[in-house]
Parts: sequence; C-alpha cells; structure tokens
Amino acid sequence: MLKSLSSKDRTAFDIVNIVAGLGLFISPWLFGFAAETYAAWNAWIVGAAITLIAVAALYAFYEAEEWCNMVLGLWTVIAPWVLGFSAVTAAMWAHVIVGVVVAALAAGSIWFSHNHPLSTA
Repeated sequence: MLKSLSSKDRTAFDIVNIVAGLGLFISPWLFGFAAETYAAWNAWIVGAAITLIAVAALYAFYEAEEWCNMVLGLWTVIAPWVLGFSAVTAAMWAHVIVGVVVAALAAGSIWFSHNHPLSTA
C-alpha cells in the first residue's frame, strides 16, 4: 500500500509546479491579457513565486514549501473574482487552471508526507 511519496514522486510534483508557475508567468503574453493590469501583475508575481518555491523544493523538501504553494494555488483560483478580472476569459481560465493544479499537487504532497494511506479499508 502506498503510504508516502518517494523523492522521485516529489520531484515529479515539483517539476509540474515549475511548469505550471512558468505557464502562469508567461500567460499574459501568451493569451494576450498583458494590458489588463491586475490580471497580468497577479500572473507574473504569483507565477514567479510558485516557480521559485517549487525550485527550492527540488533541492530540499520542507512541508512549509507545500503549504505556501497550496495557499498560492488557492489564491490563484479566487484572484479573478477578488481582483475583478473574471470578465477577461483568458486570464480567468489561466488562473483557475494553474491554481487548481498547484493546490491539488501541494495538498497531495502534504497528505502523503504525513504517511496517510489512500484508504483504511
């Protein structure tokens, strides 16, 4: 039974987070919402933060890094409505998709680092 993540699995999670963070970082240029101030700045700042935290987690795993990425992922999901750019479809979807991926990976990493089994049955 799978009880905890191996370092290889954590590395895969971190690499996906790096790709997601970089994707969010370049999304204003890629999807054409660089002129939308709040959407673009949020994508640049949060994308860079997710990427840097994931890179740091590659070198040494600390649970705090996963908690930071979970918070950033959740913020990324709700940011379009909090910052008022939910009407910019490309920006909203870029934020929601990256946020869900980052938050889910961070939650999974936290869950498995505590040696919780997948089920008790």
